[in-house]
Amino acid sequence: MAKADSMAIKRVVFNQKGGVGKSTITCNLAAVAAAQGVRTLVIDLDPQANSTRYLLGAAADEIELTASDFFDQMLSFKLRPLATEEFIVATPYKNLHLLPSHPSLEELQAKLESRYKIYKLREALDALEGYDQIWIDTPPALHFYTRSALIAADACLIPFDCDEFARRALYSLLENVAEIRADHNDRLQVEGIVINQYLPHANLPQRLVQELRDEGLPVLNSMLSSSVKIKESHQHAKPMVHLDPRHKLAQEFGALYRELAAARKATTRAKARLRA
Repeated sequence: MAKADSMAIKRVVFNQKGGVGKSTITCNLAAVAAAQGVRTLVIDLDPQANSTRYLLGAAADEIELTASDFFDQMLSFKLRPLATEEFIVATPYKNLHLLPSHPSLEELQAKLESRYKIYKLREALDALEGYDQIWIDTPPALHFYTRSALIAADACLIPFDCDEFARRALYSLLENVAEIRADHNDRLQVEGIVINQYLPHANLPQRLVQELRDEGLPVLNSMLSSSVKIKESHQHAKPMVHLDPRHKLAQEFGALYRELAAARKATTRAKARLRA
């Protein structure tokens, strides 16, 4: 695999609340990137393995090495440990690879926490070559795998579905991310809050989004509509850009990706001017 021109941008998609679309957003944004020629890796750290099933379909059952094996070898000293690349598999989509999940990740969690292997993922990804972007899907809880991902990442995307319970959880989530940034990873930034399953003609979603913006929270302009088409996408194991690129939701994922890319470029230029 060719070496990337620079260290890959690492994004973690995280929310402590379940059912907000973490796997869907991770896989669809990664698929958009890959379709544009960006060398892209998805890392599935959720024992439910939704991203793994989404990108591989039935082939997920045939995988020999998974993230569970990746973390398991950290618990014992090996003279010749497997390289990170050994755990990565190709997906059916050009430029898109996957480090797949497995339900046994849950069994390893307590051992990994007790042995304080919290920095191992960052070390592995910083040394990994061949990718421009890495997208990390996480469980709906702040524990070892999520903390490892936040410590490894440059940016955090927060999916948000428009209800009052999600709003209350959002403040705690932002505090947790800020704490990890202060204690473990000063390069970590909240890249934005992604409004998912948005109903533009309903009063509650409009009001909640406006209130979040009025509070100065980084709500992204590109929102994702509620659509039954995404269930078809899951069923066929095809991200929207491949299932139906003309569909409104596919266009919205594309717009969201472009917004993130533009913001990243602006940040890079600003840092370059400061160094000059």
